[in-house]
Amino acid sequence: MPKLKTKASAKKRFSFTGTGKIKRKHAYHSHILTKKSTKRKRNLAYTTTVDKANVQAVKDMLHC
Repeated sequence: MPKLKTKASAKKRFSFTGTGKIKRKHAYHSHILTKKSTKRKRNLAYTTTVDKANVQAVKDMLHC
């Protein structure tokens, strides 16, 4: 059986922490930023972890 390819879109969007959790970026931080408060934009700039309900789906896309 051949090797499975990693989904290129997932490869660009997710990364792993040192403990093996999956990091992701927040949505709504790419455009129409003038109406958003500084606090909201700052919090969207930080990364967070993928929710427990979606971890398996992301791992399947990354084949890990």
